[in-house]
Parts: sequence; C-alpha cells; structure tokens
Amino acid sequence: MDETYTPDITIDRTSDRPLYEQIAGPIEAAILSGELAAGARIEDEVSMAQRLDVARPTARRALQELVAKGLLTRRRGVGTRVAPPHVHRPMKLSSLNEDLADAGFTPTTKVLSYQVREATADEAEQLGLKAGEGVLAVSRLRYADDHPLAILNNLIPLDIAPTWQELGDRGLYQCLQQREVRIASASQSIGARGATAQEAETLGEEEGAPLLTMHRVGRTAEGRAVELGNHVYRPSLYSFQFTLFTS
Repeated sequence: MDETYTPDITIDRTSDRPLYEQIAGPIEAAILSGELAAGARIEDEVSMAQRLDVARPTARRALQELVAKGLLTRRRGVGTRVAPPHVHRPMKLSSLNEDLADAGFTPTTKVLSYQVREATADEAEQLGLKAGEGVLAVSRLRYADDHPLAILNNLIPLDIAPTWQELGDRGLYQCLQQREVRIASASQSIGARGATAQEAETLGEEEGAPLLTMHRVGRTAEGRAVELGNHVYRPSLYSFQFTLFTS
C-alpha cells in the first residue's frame, strides 16, 4: 500500500485569508516545487478536517480547488492523488496515441466495447455509406501513463476494420496504416459538456464534470471517409493547442 502524504499546514484563525486557501496553499506549493510527485496520494478530506479542526466542507473545498487547477485528481476507490503532467495536444492530423508517446507519456488502451452493427442514416451519410451498411463501432479508454485520459468512440467501415487485439495494442491510425489506409485530411469540431454517469465512472470524474469533446471525420487523399470519431477528454489533464494567423 502506498504512503499517504499528510501536508504540513498551519491554520491562522485570526487571518482574513479563507481557511480553505490556507489548506490548499501548502499543498499546491509542494506539488509545484516537485516535493510531491505525480501519483502521490494525499490525505483524505475526513482525516484532514479532523486533524486541522476544520469543517469537512472546508477541507473538501481546499482539495477541490486544486482539482480545478489540474493539480489533483479524485477518484472513488483510488483517493486523492497528484495529477500527472498536463497533456497539451497540438491541433494537427495525428493520433492521440502518437501524440502521447511524442510528449513522453506511456499510452495504453483498454477496449471497452467492440460491435459490428448497421450504420444509422446520419452515420452512413458522414462515412459515405448506404444506410444500413455494416460498420465497426468501437469504444476505447486511453491512458496517459496510468491515468485515464479519454474515451474514444469510433465508427469504421467493415472492410478496413482492425481487430480487437490490434486496437488494444496500438492507435487507430497505426492500425489503418497496416491496411495501407492513410488519413490525409479531417474535419473536426471541439466542444464541451458534462460527463454522464458512465463516463464519470470510467474516467474517475464526478457526474456532470466538464469534459472536452471532439467530433472528427477522417478521409484519405482520395476523399474516402474512413473514420468517424466522437471523443471525450478530461480537461484537468488535457487541452488542445492552436496556432492562429492573421488573414
């Protein structure tokens, strides 16, 4: 069992500074200085409140403030831990798996579901198929090091669909390249919404927590749509980077 970090905190009840800030401050300083490494377990709010003689909501708010800054993660059954380095993904035509590896993370994948089914009319239109044609619907959980980062939902035409094993071992783009299918362009949109109960449980977030979303249709140089993706990301660990130019 890993050791739990008990922060050295001195409460000044005569100060105008809110108690939750007096608690959060030393923890934040320890994280930013490197004293606390990514993955380190932090004392839970119940024991912290008892030890510091403050109300439990005060301790909870202190920890939640650090979660909001992307410094801590809270997950049922795992506890409160120091967050891994933030993933800043450049907005380019590349796979998340490759971007994580390039940034120095160890990406791993868990295939959550793998189903062959008929495409809906809207899905068929986006993929250039006939309504009712078969597609592979696959959902994967992508980790950065040991931290759940994103849920990747993809639809792929059956004639180029990778196997379950392939999608668990490598990124989708690598799987397609093995079939001599190369994505040359993509249209995508970025948004945000609250996490569903299932997404929250999978990603270790609270239900309703904000998630980044990306919808993408990837095409070959010949214009064939070969990937329809709907992905969600934890914003506490992940962000997109844009480079803008004046016209």
